[in-house]
Amino acid sequence: MKQLTIPISDEAIRSLKVGEPVMLSGVMITGRDTVHKWMMETFIKKTRAPQGDDMQVYEELKKLLNGAVIYHCGPVVSGLDTKDYKFVADGPTTSIREEPYQADVMKHFNLKGVIGKGGMGAKTLKGCQETPGVYFHAIGGAASFIAQSVKKVLGVYKLEFGTPEALWVIEVKDFPVVVTMDAHGDSQHAVIDESSKEVLDRLLKEPY
Repeated sequence: MKQLTIPISDEAIRSLKVGEPVMLSGVMITGRDTVHKWMMETFIKKTRAPQGDDMQVYEELKKLLNGAVIYHCGPVVSGLDTKDYKFVADGPTTSIREEPYQADVMKHFNLKGVIGKGGMGAKTLKGCQETPGVYFHAIGGAASFIAQSVKKVLGVYKLEFGTPEALWVIEVKDFPVVVTMDAHGDSQHAVIDESSKEVLDRLLKEPY
């Protein structure tokens, strides 16, 4: 099993292949639908004017995300009243919801990895080749187990989006993932989709 420390170099990303298990350590950020839409509209397409602390957060994100990883996750967090934050559970969110945004976000912030579940589509796969980057599949249904990899919550941005949708900055140690989309154009999800379609087509053609 490969051990990778965030930030991750382009060379390390290109060395990864579909099917490889990886342990990630370092600083990563969580981000789901609201975050990706906000990033796209405010900083990439610029169809929405920055508001409040948007530009301050953007400057921090440029540093935090450069060579780093974003995790599609809506965590359960304790200590919201005292700001003594701790992740209680942090299972992956279904990633395909971010397909309209992900490749652009990867390129803009030089993201090297995306973590989630279920895989992503052709646009993100192309983005993985161009940036370069990879898609890491995390274990669905193991939110409490994965939370043990989160050693510290370093901070949070845009808490007004709501706890699950905020940008949580976390330090992780030996966070378990599997590469399912790599920087060479290979996607385990596309292979499974195609083989499943073939089986379905065959079954539909069989007489009752």
